Amino acid sequence: MKRAAIILGALSLGILSPGALRVAVWAQAQNSGQSAQQNPPAAGQAAPAQGAAAQGASAPAGRRPPQLKTKPEQDAYNTAAANTDVAALEKAADDFASKFPDSEVRVLLYQTAMRLYQNANNAEKSEAMGRKVLSLDGDNPEALAIVAEVIAERTRDSDIDKDQRFAEATSMAQKATQTVDTDISVPAGTPQEKIDAYKSFLRSNAYSSLGTIEFKKENYPAAQENFQKSIDAFPSSPDSAVVLRLALALDKQGKYPEALKVATRAVELTQDNTAIGTPARHERDRLQQLTGGAAPAPPQSPPKN
Repeated sequence: MKRAAIILGALSLGILSPGALRVAVWAQAQNSGQSAQQNPPAAGQAAPAQGAAAQGASAPAGRRPPQLKTKPEQDAYNTAAANTDVAALEKAADDFASKFPDSEVRVLLYQTAMRLYQNANNAEKSEAMGRKVLSLDGDNPEALAIVAEVIAERTRDSDIDKDQRFAEATSMAQKATQTVDTDISVPAGTPQEKIDAYKSFLRSNAYSSLGTIEFKKENYPAAQENFQKSIDAFPSSPDSAVVLRLALALDKQGKYPEALKVATRAVELTQDNTAIGTPARHERDRLQQLTGGAAPAPPQSPPKN
């Protein structure tokens, strides 16, 4: 079995899925809303939870921030949002949704739980919370991107419903690239550069999922196109996993010199003996043998994790 096929097997298990970079960018884009979340305004004002546009912020056209309507609803929301344990937060969100079935801020509790589960690398739960978000806000680009990524990473060739899962994830990822410009909500006072970084992150994540799906479908030209779009969407912080996958997509098409260049870049972005660094070095070495290319000079700056 070719090494690329072995790595594809690892990819299908999620071993090469994006990790720390995505979490860090996500947190950076949202940090300015955390203090507001701890001190919600009175009922009737905009709910200030993480990921929601607080009152006074310019909301996307046709949208307004979710609002608390009554004092009991506000008190219950504050209690639920205070949970720092994600399992407790999930239960509190369900209890709140049951007690206030028409509340606009239900989505905020589920969105926070979705992020916490993603940060804990709990794919099953992050997908479940993402689907609850989408049941309340079907255009939420963050939930669309997360659920699409989970489906893309966890779907295997042996799955009976593989085609249906890929179709659903493709639809979600494509929708995320559209709604990121119309349905994003951020805390009031968030600097524009953080908003731009957040949007770029979401686009990069969505295109990465589309590339992963096409790679697993063995449509390597389409995989190459989407992986490149993922990198171009966030050029200041390229995801080493996506860079490696781009190299593999090029390799599968017999574009060995170009693949070697990209694989070398993946090596520069990683350290050895890591989930991405080790297969990146294997791929680079393999391509060097195929092309007779010389070993690249070591990067002048320290590699990124």
